[in-house]
Amino acid sequence: MAEYSSLTFATLSLAYLLLLGSSSAQLSTNFYSSSCPKLLSTVKPVVQSAINNEKRIGASILRLFFHDCFTNGCDASLLLDDTSSFTGEKGSNANKNSARGFEVIDKIKTAVENACPGVVSCADILTIAARDSVVILGGPNWNVKLGRRDARTASISVANNNIPAPTSSLSQLMSKFSAQGLSSKEMVALAGAHTIGQARCTSFRGHIYNDTDIDSSFAKTRQGSCPKASGSGDNNLAPLDLQTPTTFDNNYFKNLVNKKGLLHSDQQLFDGGSTDSQVRSYSNNPSTFFSDFAAAMIKMGDISPLTGSSGEIRKNCRKTN
Repeated sequence: MAEYSSLTFATLSLAYLLLLGSSSAQLSTNFYSSSCPKLLSTVKPVVQSAINNEKRIGASILRLFFHDCFTNGCDASLLLDDTSSFTGEKGSNANKNSARGFEVIDKIKTAVENACPGVVSCADILTIAARDSVVILGGPNWNVKLGRRDARTASISVANNNIPAPTSSLSQLMSKFSAQGLSSKEMVALAGAHTIGQARCTSFRGHIYNDTDIDSSFAKTRQGSCPKASGSGDNNLAPLDLQTPTTFDNNYFKNLVNKKGLLHSDQQLFDGGSTDSQVRSYSNNPSTFFSDFAAAMIKMGDISPLTGSSGEIRKNCRKTN
């Protein structure tokens, strides 16, 4: 009887684990191979054109993917405009006045709908566009897992709670990533996305005026375009990577080693804490960073996807069907 009970328990445990992993297990790299075989070749030219017009947009698209996945999973909820029944995520602390690239996703969606109507989700389009942005700007390539469906609602409160703030401490960062099932190693790898893109003065003002873990000459340079008084120059921009702001490389980590991280949360990764050695490793080994980043992006793309009959395939990424 005891043997039978333990066997039954083991079987049930296995079934439970399979159920837990079933949503991400339903994602696959060949999900649209028959229903939309030209999907990838339809998306990339639109991303390439957008980046040709403005190099920064690649970083913006990558950021959209990150902020979407951290808010109830990778379900394109971030792309939804406000409605009478819910307040969307575009007005959250992390996205208001800074999330951008929505028009590029719209253009991709139009092109994909022309190729295969009603088949590909906005969530998958955002996933592909993020990968393409990294590749086009010189970063690593990886096979994206697809098969996500789109959310029918959004949550500004979850976005406000789940997305790490630029003022975060190392322990706060680790907590936010851990809540999404991501390790501290994956967190540092994903932080390397800040090798491209810009940040607003309001996001780094505290770091350049109040923190001591910052190169003094670097702080002074940044202060030149970011006044100390709140409300003055809040939207003035500075590159997250002062060396190569439109090239995906490992200079972000070299900057951290030299105390030239733009955000407080950036420099926290190299400030005498548990992630110092990994930052130093990435600063010396770009290939290690690239492979770890690609793996972490795949893992992040697995966060709570809607699959099967959950959600929908939106016709317009900004609103539910």
